[in-house]
Amino acid sequence: MSTTTITRDKIRPSASESPLEYRALHTGAIIGCLLGIVSISVPLTASNNFEGALLVSPIAVLGMFVSLRAWARINRDRDLYTGRRLAQTGLFLSLLFLVTGLGYGGYVYTTEVREGYARVSFTEMKPDDNQLRSGLVVPPKIQDLKGEKIFIKGYIRPDSIAVRKNIDRFLLVRDNQQCCFGDLSKVNYFDQIQVDLADPLRVDYSTRQFRIHGTLQINPENLARGPSYPIFSLRADYAE
Repeated sequence: MSTTTITRDKIRPSASESPLEYRALHTGAIIGCLLGIVSISVPLTASNNFEGALLVSPIAVLGMFVSLRAWARINRDRDLYTGRRLAQTGLFLSLLFLVTGLGYGGYVYTTEVREGYARVSFTEMKPDDNQLRSGLVVPPKIQDLKGEKIFIKGYIRPDSIAVRKNIDRFLLVRDNQQCCFGDLSKVNYFDQIQVDLADPLRVDYSTRQFRIHGTLQINPENLARGPSYPIFSLRADYAE
């Protein structure tokens, strides 16, 4: 009799013991943290292309928004959700990469053009439909820069060079993925510019982006001569 009573007392749960509680990891905290990590694309892009950094910056903004919402929800329903540290990490990373990326990119953008040179992009070298219908192969804004000092960024087309070291002449193209491979005849004339480096300036081949300062020359008549005769050429003073 007494033995049975003792056994039951041992296996009976104590009234002071609380049942096991389960709290779900908030999905928003996970997503916010992942977006914070991916936000590193902002500073990575900003060093070469500030406009590109602006395009990817919404990733960081979204990461901040999702992390803040998740953090607030977790604080409101602590008995239901966990993941506050993840939400805080996502918020911190998103904010950090957004501020540092755009800050550094903005600094580079405002200081990369030397005094006396006008910034030009390959996008500006493309005529619009109305200009093409009027027979203009070069936009008037660019035509007005003929003989002027300009600054432009781009990539060396690999098949435009015979050597990889001490290069003094190459074809600069808009990007290193669409323009640098395949048939040269498929590259639009406004997406390329022939660069000749003034002595003793030389460069070595690289897949990185180059910043070129020089004097612009324009020869629209070369359009009829084929892809081997670029319309735009640049006598470079600086190549970085």
